Amino acid sequence: MRDVAARFRAAYGAPGGHLLLLVGCFAVAGWVALRLAGEATAGRMLLWFVGAAIAHDFVLFPIYASADRALRAAVGERRARPAPGPSLLNHLRVPALAAALLFLVYLPGILRQGPATYRAATGQDQQPFLARWLLVSVALFLASGVLYVVRRWRAR
Repeated sequence: MRDVAARFRAAYGAPGGHLLLLVGCFAVAGWVALRLAGEATAGRMLLWFVGAAIAHDFVLFPIYASADRALRAAVGERRARPAPGPSLLNHLRVPALAAALLFLVYLPGILRQGPATYRAATGQDQQPFLARWLLVSVALFLASGVLYVVRRWRAR
């Protein structure tokens, strides 16, 4: 049995679980495609998806790749083999990524777009979105900083 698994892994290039997971993902994607095929707005959804992929690849990726390069230069982590102990770079990347994702999710509320629709749906105002996003971002960076200090202290 191990010989068959070893031959399969050598031929396929990954364990059998990888193939099962991949088949499952394709099955779910196919099911979604079949569900969307009957939708009247399927063309608009496809256009939005392609537009989002293009916007990410040609606009967002160069921006955050440049920001990461600048952060690497500022922190001074250019080594292929990192020094022992916690990485300051990762303790800055994770809260920055979380803050950026929260910003994208709550961007309409932060920019106060559609205030009448939001008020009609929730009965609330969009005023606190920016302040709350800033507070959550500060809390994320603060928690990451405390974790970095604790991990660095434990590494010594």
